[in-house]
Amino acid sequence: MAGPTPDQSPEPSATMMHKIGVSRPDLPITDLPTPEEVFGVRRIGPRELFVYALGPSLIALGISIGSGEWLLGPQAVGQFGFEGVGWVIVISAVLQTLYNIECSRYVLATGEVPVVGWGRVPPGWFLWVPLSVFIVIFAFIAGGWAASAGQGVYALVHGEIPAKGAEEPRIWAIVLLLVVFAITAAARRVSRALELANWLMIGTILIGLLLLCLFVVPFGLWWEGIKGFVTPAAPPKGITATQLGGLAGFTALASGLNWYVMGHYRDKGYGMGHRAGFISGMRGERVKVLPSGVTFPDDPKNQALWKRWYRLLLTDMWGIFFVGAMIGMLLPTILMARAVELTGTKPEKSNVPTFVASALDQEYGRWLFYAALVLGVLILFTTQLGIFEAMVRVTTDAAHATSPRLRALMEGDPRRFYYPFMLVLLVVISVVLHLAVPVSLVEWSANMSNLGALIFPFMLMYLNTKLPRPARPRLWHHIILLLNFLFFGFFFVNFVADFIGDPLVTF
Repeated sequence: MAGPTPDQSPEPSATMMHKIGVSRPDLPITDLPTPEEVFGVRRIGPRELFVYALGPSLIALGISIGSGEWLLGPQAVGQFGFEGVGWVIVISAVLQTLYNIECSRYVLATGEVPVVGWGRVPPGWFLWVPLSVFIVIFAFIAGGWAASAGQGVYALVHGEIPAKGAEEPRIWAIVLLLVVFAITAAARRVSRALELANWLMIGTILIGLLLLCLFVVPFGLWWEGIKGFVTPAAPPKGITATQLGGLAGFTALASGLNWYVMGHYRDKGYGMGHRAGFISGMRGERVKVLPSGVTFPDDPKNQALWKRWYRLLLTDMWGIFFVGAMIGMLLPTILMARAVELTGTKPEKSNVPTFVASALDQEYGRWLFYAALVLGVLILFTTQLGIFEAMVRVTTDAAHATSPRLRALMEGDPRRFYYPFMLVLLVVISVVLHLAVPVSLVEWSANMSNLGALIFPFMLMYLNTKLPRPARPRLWHHIILLLNFLFFGFFFVNFVADFIGDPLVTF
């Protein structure tokens, strides 16, 4: 059950408006809905919490587990060990979870997704909206996440690791892109379909990884992994700025670009998102998505409702996203460390997606080879599903909000842009993913994500300070955003210096 259709006629006051920033319409004011109203239940107990209320962070977690937790984290641990790597993972995950909460704060308070909200930051939408869409597309269109999943499917089909530079894995990557299109097309509400797919896949992944690690990983490696996560240490000698920056950027999600997934809270109906509409699938009813947001009055009733919605957001982010990301990083990295022990070799960029499966095959036989491959394909496909759909979603929301002419052509139905653009993007990614080995493409995307940390935390501070008083952040929330800027921004600057010459810092 996905809950009732959002109320598209909130009856805002004709005279009361709330101004946020520039170049975008002022926000009409109306009451926040109750969680019970949004999710169609009598009360939010433990069962209702998991069945109806939680979920958007699962989409973010699905993206996270593939690129950082299955590729870049295990690659770094496999080559350099846990010391000096694990603590970077934990710091990154904590900072990104707090950053996600701040991005989602704006969505809950206004019903606007972040890419639309950026248009309210001076000088206005004509700079920030196109630039934000460009950065997201530029960061993720390389398709390393898709090509990595294709390698796993090839190994499943043929029972062997693909040769370096083989074409068939890329064909499988394209097939999986078509599967993403089919999932979204078959949905009634796209976000809900992604949630359910991720509940199933992530549950299978984490249970499968836990059983696999309990079977093959000795206790000493478990302890070494846990200790590496909580022990500060200098980065290991020999690790490059690009590798460490990629690990930091794609641990948990996508550092400064995490906002591109937080729009799912609007489609879930969190807070004022319930008043703003959602993108429905081809099987769903036509739903109007408001081109501009709605907000709530500062009165005791809405103050209390805001606190309830904010607690749901915190539960979703810390209880599912952060915990899942930590478990999802620990299990693959200790499994990779075990694979290195078994083979006496270290993973290379070209074989990271299938390195563990190959090592288990040599030691334990084909059944664990196939078990590891199935888990690997599921892990990488959750990333493929989330990233591909999110690029389409961000572009659709941006175009719909800023172009009255396009809205007229859509006749109020964002699906008229969403699905044709998804097919165009599918063709482009199919070409681009032939340009480099998958893990190199993922490293590129991760470091481009760190670029976002130089820009968007400051824009978020500007927007959130202009929200209705109950929703405004406290001083320590701004400090967290500055720490995101410093931590991830450092890795991006070092990455650029390394790319054009010598890095600012060597390890």
